[in-house]
Amino acid sequence: MNPRNILVTGGAGFIGASFTHYWLNKFKNDRIIVLDLLTYAGNMSNLSQCYENNRFEFIWGDIGNSDLVESILVKHSIDTIVHFAAESHVDRSILSPDAFIQTNINGTFSLLNAAKKVWIDTPKENNQPVIKHRFHHVSTDEVYGSLLPNEAAFTELTPYSPNSPYSASKAASDHLVRSYLHTYGLQVTTSNCSNNYGSFHFPEKLIPLVITNVLQNKSIPIYGDGKQIRDWLYVDDHALGIELVLNKGKVGETYNIGGNNEWTNIDIVKLICSQIDLKFAENSYLREKYPQAFAALSGDSASLVRFVTDRPGHDKRYAIDASKSESELNYRPTKTFEEGIVMTLDWYLTNDDWWQSIIDGSYLETNSKYMII
Repeated sequence: MNPRNILVTGGAGFIGASFTHYWLNKFKNDRIIVLDLLTYAGNMSNLSQCYENNRFEFIWGDIGNSDLVESILVKHSIDTIVHFAAESHVDRSILSPDAFIQTNINGTFSLLNAAKKVWIDTPKENNQPVIKHRFHHVSTDEVYGSLLPNEAAFTELTPYSPNSPYSASKAASDHLVRSYLHTYGLQVTTSNCSNNYGSFHFPEKLIPLVITNVLQNKSIPIYGDGKQIRDWLYVDDHALGIELVLNKGKVGETYNIGGNNEWTNIDIVKLICSQIDLKFAENSYLREKYPQAFAALSGDSASLVRFVTDRPGHDKRYAIDASKSESELNYRPTKTFEEGIVMTLDWYLTNDDWWQSIIDGSYLETNSKYMII
């Protein structure tokens, strides 16, 4: 396989950074250029190890800046875009949807236009062949809406029915990507994934929130009755799925990437709490490192759970049917949830400097040093 020059948008975020680490470690001849605006969820600490690699470069900037994107595509001979950049937190989209429309819809539109110009339009204008390329768009299972408890899982043919400003903005971006294939011939693929978890997960999301709140002896807020169901996917297994789409997927196709792993929110919280209690009971070092974690020290982290008013439009259940990816791409998750959650917990227990810098806001000062073009 020929070496790739890959532009990863949103590569300082949780999933984008994990994908960047995964790809650099696995494909030793490929180059990765990360483009990220470093909004609140972007964290340069996520990429600190990548700077030791001469096949990596970071560029601070906005996917909505077509001139910048075009210059990157040309300068670095980019042949593949993996588009992660997105506002992704449902609660934030309810309180302030403007940024979601700007980034997820307008930003994707601008990125598509830049790719089309560099890869298709300019070569044609100069009587040259279209540049061989791939535009891979990373989306979410939330575009499909909500499932009843016994309803069949989402397939790639499930009608879109988004229920939040976040999922609506992602649905719109999915449609834009599809249109650029059928109208202009841009070589696109799309993947819709289930909930990711793992290292570098921003602490406002459920799993890292539970972990970090227990370690700080803060209450664990649970929406409604906590019976909402999600399919959970270890973040490196998501990267594996994207790898298979890029290497084996058919242009124009959508692939669901799931973990075959449905859990209620309250059961996840109970599992994490029990794992933390177990680790504190077995490890005196943790008891010394986190003396303020009183509930964990007493073996009752679950006592921190507090049920709060449910958020508006809260989808009851998401579930991914990944049979298309399994049959066409030979995709299989490599981690069970029990394995992945222990690995994730161990990472947060070890990397307290990372999550503390987010909670106290000091990571923004580190980010600011990279905010130059």
